[in-house]
Amino acid sequence: MIGRATVNGSVFGSPPQVRRAGGHGGFALIPLLPRRAAGLTALILLFVTAALPSSLASSATLVASPEPGWPQFRGPRRDGISDEKNLLQSWPAAGPKLLWTAQGAGRGFSSTIIGGGRLYVTGDFEAEVRILAYSLDGQPLWSARNGDAWLNQYPGARSSVTYRDGRLYHQNAHGRLACLEAATGRELWAVDLLARFRGENITWGLSECLLVDDRAVFSTAGGRDALIVAFDRTTGALLWKSAPVPSDKDPNAAQTPSYAAPILIEFADRRLIIGCGNRALYCVDASTGTIQWTRPRPTNYGVLAMAPVLVGDAVFMAAPLGPPGQLYRLIAPARPGDTVGVSDAWTNPIDTCQGGIVHVGGRLYGSTYPRRGSWAAIDAATGTTLYETAEFAKGSTMFADGRLYTLTEDGWMLLLEPTAEKFEVRGRYRLPGTSERTRDAWAHPVIHQGRLYLRYHDTVVCYDILANPS
Repeated sequence: MIGRATVNGSVFGSPPQVRRAGGHGGFALIPLLPRRAAGLTALILLFVTAALPSSLASSATLVASPEPGWPQFRGPRRDGISDEKNLLQSWPAAGPKLLWTAQGAGRGFSSTIIGGGRLYVTGDFEAEVRILAYSLDGQPLWSARNGDAWLNQYPGARSSVTYRDGRLYHQNAHGRLACLEAATGRELWAVDLLARFRGENITWGLSECLLVDDRAVFSTAGGRDALIVAFDRTTGALLWKSAPVPSDKDPNAAQTPSYAAPILIEFADRRLIIGCGNRALYCVDASTGTIQWTRPRPTNYGVLAMAPVLVGDAVFMAAPLGPPGQLYRLIAPARPGDTVGVSDAWTNPIDTCQGGIVHVGGRLYGSTYPRRGSWAAIDAATGTTLYETAEFAKGSTMFADGRLYTLTEDGWMLLLEPTAEKFEVRGRYRLPGTSERTRDAWAHPVIHQGRLYLRYHDTVVCYDILANPS
């Protein structure tokens, strides 16, 4: 096994003067031999690699939802990347063609999702939060309550729903996790996370968009009884709970939840959940709940809000008002039964909040946080900032067909081409319902079957972005 890893065409890992090999007992460094011994070296490496456990030769991949559409926050893989092609490469001055507008979505920052041929969104209506279903032509179908609205600072619905096998999963700002029948909105089961696992709410309300796999729905409970928990997604029965993680501020207290959505990956023959407490990044075995590792990520206000980003066999995380953004490299266990390890790699000053970062073509794209913010392109292999612009306010972004679809928090929808040297603007228009005073357009763009879906509080809009409609 060669210890140098290729990440989207960029190589990083062990120094070039050594190759890494080992047996079941661990690693041994084999110096590079003279050219005349190259054949023998290759034979040795072939033998050693064949003797390695399969887990030591694995690479990390995101686990995608099997559902078609955009069935969860940030898409099928939770990476903010759409696989759709044949999309408009530039927009007219007024933006792409508006297909429909739907009013009545309530107050909220949650993004739309699309599953089972329908669109779903959450919104606050006075004292209650509701899940709403629409047809894909914008017709309202049903709405159902999931507990109380968030009435404190920045009122509005936080979490998007997740669709799986005809069911919806949603967690409200107070920790009520509910499973609903997607066809009707009928509640099938529910649990109060904070009460059950002795947790505490966070400053701006629980905001996690639930992760669902083949058998379970996962939630960062962040209580004194567990950091993260798994429920049977059909019955709601508890499958496992991880150990709690002590707070770095108070050893007698536990990590509370964060605002971030976790991701699900496969690495070293295991399914792993990478997510956040309020002051730490964590990695947990999705089958057992065993914590593999944690990394401290303290910030001034306990805000970890962006979803972690998979970069080859590493994970990138950033947050405002804390340490710089950092890449953490995953380390496969040396022996079966050992935990997955982690090591610190490069850092970069980017401090993205809730807008998300995408990893495309060996680069990371995202916005900074303070004041109006800026947008940056980062080399994913080295952490070097390649270029940056303060032309646009901070916001959320996704990628499709060579373009970044970027919604700034002040209400501008941008189509950006990330070239080798800069962000080229290929389209720009103001999102309906926003104005020069807007500073809270925080929902993420969604693309499905050549259509762009955007949400600003009570309004959901749909645009035709297909280049050559059939």
